[in-house]
Amino acid sequence: MHLSPVCLCEAGGTPDTWGNPVNGLDFHNAALRHSHEAVRGSGQRHALICCRELSVTAARVTEGFRTPPMVVLRVRSLHKRKYALICLCIVGFIMYRYIRMPASGRRLSRKVGLSANTSQFTLEGEPFRILGGSVHYFRVPRAYWRDRLMKMKACGINTLTTFVPWSLHQPERGAFDFNTQLDLEAYIGLADELGLWVILRPGPYVSSELDLGGLPSWLLRDASMRLRTTHPGFTQAVNTYFDKLIPKVIPLQFKKGGPIIAVQVENQYGSYAKDQSYMLFIKEALQSRGISELLLTSDNHNTLKSGGVEGAIRSVKLQKLNQRDIQDLMAVQPNGPAMVMDYWTGWYDVWGDLHHVLPPEDMVSTVREILRRGMSVNLYMFHGGSSFGFMSGALSDPSYRALVPSYDYDAPLTEAGEYSPKYHLLRDLLSRYNRGDRFPDMPTLHYREAYESAITYHHLSLWEALRFTEEPFKSEKPVSMENLPVNNRNGQSYGYTLYETEISGGGLLKSGDNVRDRALVFVDRVHVGLFKRQSLELAVPDGKERRTLSLLVENCGRVHQGRDLDKQHKGLVGDILLNNVPLRDFTIYSLDMKPSFIDSLYQAPWKTLPENPSFPGFFMGRLFAYGYPSDTFMKLPGWEKGVVFINGVNLGRYWSIGPQQALYLPGPFLNGGINQVVVFEEQEGDFKVLFEDVPDLGMAADIQ
Repeated sequence: MHLSPVCLCEAGGTPDTWGNPVNGLDFHNAALRHSHEAVRGSGQRHALICCRELSVTAARVTEGFRTPPMVVLRVRSLHKRKYALICLCIVGFIMYRYIRMPASGRRLSRKVGLSANTSQFTLEGEPFRILGGSVHYFRVPRAYWRDRLMKMKACGINTLTTFVPWSLHQPERGAFDFNTQLDLEAYIGLADELGLWVILRPGPYVSSELDLGGLPSWLLRDASMRLRTTHPGFTQAVNTYFDKLIPKVIPLQFKKGGPIIAVQVENQYGSYAKDQSYMLFIKEALQSRGISELLLTSDNHNTLKSGGVEGAIRSVKLQKLNQRDIQDLMAVQPNGPAMVMDYWTGWYDVWGDLHHVLPPEDMVSTVREILRRGMSVNLYMFHGGSSFGFMSGALSDPSYRALVPSYDYDAPLTEAGEYSPKYHLLRDLLSRYNRGDRFPDMPTLHYREAYESAITYHHLSLWEALRFTEEPFKSEKPVSMENLPVNNRNGQSYGYTLYETEISGGGLLKSGDNVRDRALVFVDRVHVGLFKRQSLELAVPDGKERRTLSLLVENCGRVHQGRDLDKQHKGLVGDILLNNVPLRDFTIYSLDMKPSFIDSLYQAPWKTLPENPSFPGFFMGRLFAYGYPSDTFMKLPGWEKGVVFINGVNLGRYWSIGPQQALYLPGPFLNGGINQVVVFEEQEGDFKVLFEDVPDLGMAADIQ
């Protein structure tokens, strides 16, 4: 074995006319030093192996100095290519590791972290501008986490922000879920691997257009509950949750070698502000458990003062930048860095309205102005994704309106991970602020497919499906969803609840606004009318014999913001009157439609689809996906309102009133071959489910 002349010179040897070192012992020692430096530089097992080879090589070469020159030359001729390759491998590997490491990571000592002691952020003492983007792990299929974050990195974003939804991580008291789709540690670890910093927004309240703002509904079982205050019932629940959550993220903080550079204290508390002690409680709850990175709060410009807490940097939320926003921020924080924590790149949609869009030129001009002023910014959202299942929230002001499942948000990266015009404009803009670093290449897009339609061929009526629910509960008076003795006495969070009682005659049925949020009404399982928030009365046909009155009540989504969070009970929240007499003696069925319930229906006595099936009911069909399944969009143009399940996964609600007309179906939710499609339809359907390769979010209107 032998090293090339170049490597020998680098190792300290001086070649003679034969290309051999003059002093073999000096070369041997130099080669060892060179190899050990390679080990320290790379810190990798491969480099260590190569260094061992170098040591053996050096020993053999020094021994070769005692042999005739022609023998050494002959050995050199046989092996010089191999040794040159070893040297190149070591150098190449070290350079690869060095180049791959983020520039900031190469030179940071990780003792100080992100600081805000001047008008500009510093990271380990060096000026740092946060170019952030929000992508929520719970709204993106885990199989696509890497794809979405790589696209973020390729756009020039340096910081990932994400909320942490308490309601999903603790669906019941004492039951926590941080696995698979909800593996927060894996998500933050992936961001670290890709060279992204992280701002964590753990709540406990997050808003984020989630049902009850991300708070678990079982909190409402406490009749005296005051959410987002220091009410003992709330603080005890928060402490239990943080005891589970915070230890998971402590090792992922910047000062411990992780990517988390800042943590947000609650979210937008200035618009709630019911308890002056609350924000201090949350701040201390985080710090006492080991959060040591920079803390920040985030509010609208006019609520900055009431939403802050001492020791946390204030940031502002906005969509259109004006001087008032900056003035209000500077008034409460004159000597700190300015940051737009939520620059809204678009908006969310509600049922019965239009699809909201923000023109790309408007977005990029505002971001350009924010950067020109030297401010940091986080794009909410960079990629919205989907609010699968029943996680969507609702609005209460000026009237109740539920949100659609799509969280496309008109963001730079679409719901399905496609590049929008905003993405390209933003990438071009941020390329001017990248300090000469070249952006990664844009990842290729996933293929989308328009599959053959799924024809529903089996039918199961709602009434036949009741046997697969939990044991019905009997109560003299109506009981709200949250107070039902189901799910280990944690109540019902989402879905439908069926209330049944007997009546002896007809007349005028009044809801008294106690139906939350929508109820189909049946007499002896024949549909007679609909209760919703705008219609509070309906006529019940006369009848002499005792009959069964049924109300199928849907939770369309609890409001995600506002000062009425404590009043978000669902189901029947009070008396229903027939001829001004309160109804009594109810049998109540919980239809939360969890995956376990949908799975159990496969054992139900499904019947071949009749010509005139009964509604509400479940309809089953099959989708065939050959090979590796691709993304697609599901459309139900002949159906009225309901929920769709693919292989037991709840894709979300559909509703003919729009604006959303197609549900995003990610390829990872499908199997190669046969896929089960189950549709729960409330009123009518044409028994065919379409699949297209383009989204349909409805008629668009510019955000005003």
